[in-house]
Amino acid sequence: MAPCQSLLFLFIISLYVTLTAPANSLPAFFPPPAAYQSLIKQAKAPKPNLPFKTHYFPQTLDHFTFHPKSYKIFNQKYLINTQYWHKGAPIFVYTGNEGHIDWFAANTGFMLDIAPKFKDLIVFIEHRFYGESMPFGKDSYKSAKTLGYLTSQEALGDFAVLIRSLKQNLSSETSPVVVFGGSYGGMLAAWFRLKYPHIAIGALASSAPILQFDKIIPWSSFYDAVSQDFMFSFITKTKRGIQDVSQNCYEVIKGSWAELETISTQKEGLAELSKAFRTCKRLHLTASVLGWLWTAFVYTAMVNYPTEANFLKPLPAYPVQRICKIIDKYPSGATKLSRAFAAASLYYNYSQTENCFEVEHEVNTHGLHGWDWQTCTEMVMPMTCSSESMFPQTGFDYKMFAEQCQMKYGVSPRQHWITTEFGGEVSIFYSFMSLSIQIVLRNISVSIIALVTEKGAHHVDFWAATKDAPDWLVELRRQEVEIIQKWLKEYYLDLRQA
Repeated sequence: MAPCQSLLFLFIISLYVTLTAPANSLPAFFPPPAAYQSLIKQAKAPKPNLPFKTHYFPQTLDHFTFHPKSYKIFNQKYLINTQYWHKGAPIFVYTGNEGHIDWFAANTGFMLDIAPKFKDLIVFIEHRFYGESMPFGKDSYKSAKTLGYLTSQEALGDFAVLIRSLKQNLSSETSPVVVFGGSYGGMLAAWFRLKYPHIAIGALASSAPILQFDKIIPWSSFYDAVSQDFMFSFITKTKRGIQDVSQNCYEVIKGSWAELETISTQKEGLAELSKAFRTCKRLHLTASVLGWLWTAFVYTAMVNYPTEANFLKPLPAYPVQRICKIIDKYPSGATKLSRAFAAASLYYNYSQTENCFEVEHEVNTHGLHGWDWQTCTEMVMPMTCSSESMFPQTGFDYKMFAEQCQMKYGVSPRQHWITTEFGGEVSIFYSFMSLSIQIVLRNISVSIIALVTEKGAHHVDFWAATKDAPDWLVELRRQEVEIIQKWLKEYYLDLRQA
């Protein structure tokens, strides 16, 4: 069987965990990747050249109450492409996730690829409190009083209102709507179909971890899957049959944490780490190095695409394999931590443009900070690291997590709200790029379809088609198109018979 591939979305991993290491070692309460992201400076991303026109919709602040302040209007950004569309033809909508909508549009070429076939209108809607869609302008992140309007339910309401208004303005109210989303956007697409079935006839939710809530699946699933990526990153054939050649990769990364912990106890440990990790500025926290390495290995597993890509950072095809080759080819006398640094450097500096690393002050170009608030309110997705993981063994302490949220925002997480509001499995079809158990991996019914491939990476099916795309990816996209065709055929048949 092929190895599990990672698939969890970008900033789902912001929940805090508790190290089982001794109290006098690395900080017992440390920020895994996304919490580490909250330390990162904001910066404007270069605007991609996209075949869309930008529009702004006068959106209502609060769809679910009738207090006077609920009627406040803010401008919600959306992108539109009408190249192949005609009145009555389908409308394909991307339900924006936690970042600038241009970023997701630039990395969802699949919707543009299939537009000539379906003659559809393409719409990308930006999620409230991200990108330019700030309800309170520069004060949107000021306090819990403003951030309180950043919820998945309000976002779904935004999508519903905007879609209905768009159809009315186009005088094409019979146009069927299919929603698309990847990662958190995939969760939103699935939930939109569940909550607004009269607006969307179907949804394609790619790499959407809707089962990561409560105790639906084991909390260690994600990091176990990431670890297996590095354990089985590539397979070779020998005269004796198939042989795994990357066990060393897994063992080196797993052993590097103990070496980091040892250095952290030394008097000049931070100075030594600053030099070893070529930091642009002297380090203040050993945990920053842990987060820097952790982020590189997790995100590389997520974006282990079969072709060169620049979603999070510029990376080669199959970057996990490249990382493991770096580790395997390193001199035998080198420490595990030095090998881990060399491997992680591929993630941060594949383009060979960095002379030093901003380990504690990296620039965030995608506008992701709202996710910290979402994890502190409704997106409570517990994660742990088992003894089988290549990461330090951890547990999830809800009380400690809630205290951190209280300290930062003055609010407590609603641990069971998502499963109360949406349930665990919804009526939709999913495409998943791996074998893992964070998401639905089997058909629930004839209309609730799961497409699963043993290869792949984080919503790789949404990338634009390329001539060097592997056969399994071409076939996966063909199946997705076939399912959408079936939905539309049934819709138009029902419309004619009505």
